[in-house]
Amino acid sequence: MAAACGGAVGRPLCQLLSCLSRTAVSYTWRRHFSATSLCRTTLQTQRVTESAGSPWTLMAAVCLQRLPVISADCHPVEQRFKQLTRQMEREKSLFSDHELRLLEDAERMNRKRAGSYDSDEEDDNRGQDIVLAQDLEDSWEQKLKKFQPAPRVKAVVDEDLTSVERCLADSLVLLAEQQVGSEKLWLLPQAEWQEGDTLRQTAERALASLPAAGFSATFLSNAPCGVYKYKLPKAARTDSLVGTKVFFFKAVLSSMSPSTASNAPLMWLKKSELQRFVKPAYTMKVERFILDP
Repeated sequence: MAAACGGAVGRPLCQLLSCLSRTAVSYTWRRHFSATSLCRTTLQTQRVTESAGSPWTLMAAVCLQRLPVISADCHPVEQRFKQLTRQMEREKSLFSDHELRLLEDAERMNRKRAGSYDSDEEDDNRGQDIVLAQDLEDSWEQKLKKFQPAPRVKAVVDEDLTSVERCLADSLVLLAEQQVGSEKLWLLPQAEWQEGDTLRQTAERALASLPAAGFSATFLSNAPCGVYKYKLPKAARTDSLVGTKVFFFKAVLSSMSPSTASNAPLMWLKKSELQRFVKPAYTMKVERFILDP
């Protein structure tokens, strides 16, 4: 009887403890979930506030390169090595079909002069004009003398900094004259970031907005390859504007249509020529990611 009463009293007590445990866990989970949501909302609000009140103006610029069109001139050491390898290949190579034909023709002519030539050997070639290998070489030599290769260097074109056809053996970079404050500077084509655009879209817009823009460019990445930051003069600074951050994107010139404006403020420069037109601090940042074969 005592055991039955103990079991009857124990079951309600166990049920009560289990109910209290579930209630505590549920309350703890709801409190943790509410705190997490509140922190997440606070962070999002803070990010929006920071982006809206950033004292930096964001810009995107494009480093458009025209890669070399022809091979560069050989260094004297490379020239000597090339001659050495050609000599070794010539000494170790076998006779070509044309060289074997020259030897056969020479042997046939020697037999004719010696009187041991048998005309029956040429029965298969009767009724056809016999062309010697030496005659072919003479005709090829005449064609070679008439051939005039295009000049590798065009002094007039190479001196024209606005021509994309200059310095065909070198890599060129496009510069554009742009208004920065109260002065005009030679810079990589750039544009100010607008809300809703990505930085790459801003760089593409900067390239498309150039005067007489007929460029077809291939961008190499969605991520910038460099950044340049500068502060405004103290007299021009405000609480909401401190300076500018410029993010650079790499692109390669694919094709170019004929320019409609011959006097467009554009220049195609080699890497070694940038310092003549661009400020030193800007040049130091840009030279880090310019390919110079």
